[in-house]
Amino acid sequence: MKVKQFLIAALAISMSLGAVAQEKAAFTPSGKATGKVFFNYHYDMSDGANQESSFEIKRTYFGYKYQISENFTASVTFDVGKNDGGSDYSAFLKKAQLEWKMSPVVKVSLGMIGLEQFSDQEKFWGYRYIMKSFNDEYGFGPSADLGIKAKFKISDDFFANAFIINGEGYKKVQDDDGKQRFGADLVYHHKGLIAKLYIDANSATVVDGTGNENDVTATAFSAFAGYKFSDHFRIAGEYNKMNNATKYSKVADNHDREGLSFYSTYSFNKKVEIFGRYDYLTSNTLSGETGKWNLAKNGDALTTGIQYAPVKGVKMALNYQAFMHKDVNAKDNSMLFVNFEFKF
Repeated sequence: MKVKQFLIAALAISMSLGAVAQEKAAFTPSGKATGKVFFNYHYDMSDGANQESSFEIKRTYFGYKYQISENFTASVTFDVGKNDGGSDYSAFLKKAQLEWKMSPVVKVSLGMIGLEQFSDQEKFWGYRYIMKSFNDEYGFGPSADLGIKAKFKISDDFFANAFIINGEGYKKVQDDDGKQRFGADLVYHHKGLIAKLYIDANSATVVDGTGNENDVTATAFSAFAGYKFSDHFRIAGEYNKMNNATKYSKVADNHDREGLSFYSTYSFNKKVEIFGRYDYLTSNTLSGETGKWNLAKNGDALTTGIQYAPVKGVKMALNYQAFMHKDVNAKDNSMLFVNFEFKF
């Protein structure tokens, strides 16, 4: 727990340092509303598919951002999408955060905050409306949660983030044990290169098969590197590992998952580009078992397609998505999509 105490101290010190900042008198507060919609039509070519084709709205975001002063910004975002209860269009509070620019090198965010685990990967991938980035897609971490984080500018090329959050994600409240998730990352960004190391940890009391209670610590680790060779071509890869958890919010002793993701884009011009991505997901074998505990969901995923962006705020893509199961008894998925993103 010394690491957690250190992070708490670092956040407290950074907040105290910003208290001496002076605001300029000429600033005029302002704000704007935003919206984003993910819409698609897909055709399922998998053997034995129950639903051959469908139109869907997978996600809709509504938000408002207000610049209170030169150093304070407030923002609220609602995420409208399918929930575990079966409703297709339930609204969740995705973000309700206050950002405080304490100094040129320290910025603190608190409330329901956007997280850093896969933010850089998602931005580099660039096709969130088609498919989530690896950590988000396979449940290695949430995109937002209740808590506090601080971003530090170490140099023109190095940045660090430290955070303490509830750990259950933005769709759930804090669990009964009241234990938090804490972690940090280090990002290097120079010209076309970006590299990132991330780690977090959270603990929970787990009851084993004999009824004994044990404190188990779950961890997540990721390493990411991407390079943009020019305005036309970019390529990236990442490795992700999660220990002692079946999902970021579900601690389970000795249940591990890991995987790789590689993706690349070639842009012909500002409107047309082609892209491809490959994911590999696997899990460990539990003591006394002969097969991997997550075999039903282990496998290889392939996504490839072409995107057309006719005007600013509108994107559309024809793409193919497949998932090849490691379980020989499971049927592979094969789907053709036409995805749209429109925003204001």
